[in-house]
Amino acid sequence: MTEDKTSRLLERKLPTMISSTTDSTISEKSIVVSVKNQISSDLGGEAVILNMNTGIYHGLNEVGAFVWNLIEQPQVVTDIQQRLLQEYEIESPVCSNDLITLLKDLQDVGLIEVKNQTIA
Repeated sequence: MTEDKTSRLLERKLPTMISSTTDSTISEKSIVVSVKNQISSDLGGEAVILNMNTGIYHGLNEVGAFVWNLIEQPQVVTDIQQRLLQEYEIESPVCSNDLITLLKDLQDVGLIEVKNQTIA
């Protein structure tokens, strides 16, 4: 993996003007899953996703596509982070920050559902 990819693990190709209208926060204990009303495809290691509710396409780089493939099934954020740390050379705090940022971006454009676990 090159230094360029390591410095910005989860470079996203999502719209820069994103509305933050959701009240759901994402934490390391959150469970995330891609929404059903979307179509995605692999394009040479990257991903393109069509939000069928909005008709807007979104693109993810190689690392974002790796995350996207994981969240086709419900995943706890810490489990995703562990998989990224195993797969890529990145420091844990940077990985955590970039992963949460990516997931919030995906949530803001309606591509993932977030469920927060509560401790009884």
